[in-house]
Amino acid sequence: MENGAAQPVIVAIDGPSGTGKSSTSKAVAAQLGLSYLDTGAQYRAITWWMVTNGIDIEDPSAIAAVAGKAEIVSGTDPGNPTITVDGTDVAGPIRTQEVTSKVSAVSAVPEVRARVTELQRSIAASAENGIVVEGRDIGTTVLPDADLKIFLTASPEARAARRSGELKGADVNATREALVKRDAADSSRKTSPLAKADDAVEVDTTELTLAQVIECVVTLVEEKRAGK
Repeated sequence: MENGAAQPVIVAIDGPSGTGKSSTSKAVAAQLGLSYLDTGAQYRAITWWMVTNGIDIEDPSAIAAVAGKAEIVSGTDPGNPTITVDGTDVAGPIRTQEVTSKVSAVSAVPEVRARVTELQRSIAASAENGIVVEGRDIGTTVLPDADLKIFLTASPEARAARRSGELKGADVNATREALVKRDAADSSRKTSPLAKADDAVEVDTTELTLAQVIECVVTLVEEKRAGK
């Protein structure tokens, strides 16, 4: 490689909630000087817009009709990832229980997925040094030609404990039920389900600390870069 410059590398990190996906993706991107994209935040943002504008979440055709209306802009700095909808900072509002409970229904609508997938591909294509893109269908649907695909897993118990740690005062059993329900919805949807790509490296994070998961993924990316 000329001048020792590393080739831009595109890393897809998929997996269900509570596997340490966001923390891992941000840390890996920061360590390796890559951009970072939280695709789940984009689906949350479009869901927030639907809720705010009184769209009937139970009606896929109503959702489809306005799928292209919200202007979503994602900042890709892993140290400070930002997200705005129509110029409004929604980083806080998109994490509410109201949005969380509705995001599977909104993101199951094919028109929503097509719109957001297009956005994600354009962001990945314009990342000069490369990018870590985390989500649920990145390796299978959004970026099937990603240089490295990683699928994080963990037991439902471990995931619920982590999520309830994040959601202050949350009941672990209720959190576990919500996670299992959301996985079932996301894994069974017709359009771009949550699934592991055939060529993805699976990392079971159940027994690992966050630091160990990050170290594992950084090593995988560095090996990939060295082999280019």
